[in-house]
Amino acid sequence: MIKLNLKILSFLVMLFFLACKTENKTPNVIIIYADDLGFGDVSAYNQGTLNTPNIDRIANEGIKFTNGHSSSATCSPSRYALLTGSYPWRNSKAKISTGASMIIDTNQNTLPKMFKENNYSTAIIGKWHLGLGDGQINYNTKISPGPNNIGFDYSYIMPDTQDRVPTVYIEDGYVKNLDNTDPLYVNFKENFDNQPTGDKNPEMLTMKWHHGHYNSIVNGISRIGFMKGGKKAYWSDIDMADHFLNKAKSYITKNKNKPFFLFYSMQQPHVPRTPHPRFKGKSGMGPRGDVIIEADWCIGQLYKTLEKENLLENTLIIISSDNGPVLNDGYYDDAVEKIGNHTPSGILRGGKYSLYEAGTRVPFISYWKGVTPSKVSNKLISQIDLFNSLSSIIKSKIKTSDSNDLSQLLLSGNGKEREKLILEASGKTALKYKNWIFIPPYKGKAVSTYTNVELGRSNSYQLYDLKTDPSQRENLIDLKKEKLIELNEIYNKIINN
Repeated sequence: MIKLNLKILSFLVMLFFLACKTENKTPNVIIIYADDLGFGDVSAYNQGTLNTPNIDRIANEGIKFTNGHSSSATCSPSRYALLTGSYPWRNSKAKISTGASMIIDTNQNTLPKMFKENNYSTAIIGKWHLGLGDGQINYNTKISPGPNNIGFDYSYIMPDTQDRVPTVYIEDGYVKNLDNTDPLYVNFKENFDNQPTGDKNPEMLTMKWHHGHYNSIVNGISRIGFMKGGKKAYWSDIDMADHFLNKAKSYITKNKNKPFFLFYSMQQPHVPRTPHPRFKGKSGMGPRGDVIIEADWCIGQLYKTLEKENLLENTLIIISSDNGPVLNDGYYDDAVEKIGNHTPSGILRGGKYSLYEAGTRVPFISYWKGVTPSKVSNKLISQIDLFNSLSSIIKSKIKTSDSNDLSQLLLSGNGKEREKLILEASGKTALKYKNWIFIPPYKGKAVSTYTNVELGRSNSYQLYDLKTDPSQRENLIDLKKEKLIELNEIYNKIINN
């Protein structure tokens, strides 16, 4: 009897120390953030026909969320929400920006600030698109405020998007490789003298523009906005993925002996889609498919770096996307013509810019070797919730009111989920409540003229039960009037708070 009790006691002690070991870990955190990657673009979700083996490996060994959402169906608002843990529609500046001032207040709580206050090194590498400076930007001096003013120790960014000027990298506030004898000038309203543009010099283009992208030409691609000078600083589009990947790998290697937070913000598969020649034609779906395969390879290389540096068992990796997919978004690049049987949105309705599910329901994966189980979770989680969840995981006291602490869900796939979520698309909002979607009436176009995406707008209310109708084809406003009234009240209470 005594021997048996000693065995039980030894077993309980072992469990206690194992629990303490996991409890006391303060992991490195890497958020890998794709740009316009759809719910059906990752093969682990069994929705489309593209093959993404590296993302699949992480998804299948970790927690694959099937009901994970960005905050918005467009880029800048989602990035704002992820970094601040706050709804973007609460901030009138948190919208798609072009050469705008920074939309995050330097006094605001942010993820990198939260990590820094808990003795983490912090970095952003990749796309920014949250505005820079305060007023007219002078790219020939230090640009401030920027990422370094909201908690990032190191920043190596593309200012806005790959299809906008300036086509330069900015490192810790300074344009990289800028020649002082050839200053850089940027204007989003008027062209500079004698500068070629896509609409007036089509003979210089290697990629034909479809809408909106007909201003300054760099590397044979016409962009949004006008630019002059700074030629030594121009990026190479086809080398961009490798460039950001190498910066991310280098950061990990240099900071492996202390806890770090890395926001690896990828540019794929946003337009212009410019795969490196190694990946050109590999998908059979045109440049959009090729850059997704390229992004998957980059994620695989990052994983190998963590493996080589023995960091996998102390690193929480989160993979997601800023919004849902879009095919034709400014250039003729065969995204529509070569799509084949692939379904970027899966069975979901809509896409980027849309209030329907595919606008914000995106790939959402959590992986920490030895901690997260191999699991599929259907519970509702939003990128807004990463703030309070990560805060709890690293034992920070900093929290925000819009973010929910879903740390147990993020680490185990079990536990509390988000009950309600306000979704946003181009300034319009809707409510996701449990398995219901409520969309108030909005005037305006129902379908985007250029992208052909259903925007989710209607002159009447819309009500969908995702449990029985995940593709949102049956509007239930006449059949579920009590539910409509209930959700309208919940929606107004949140919006007006």
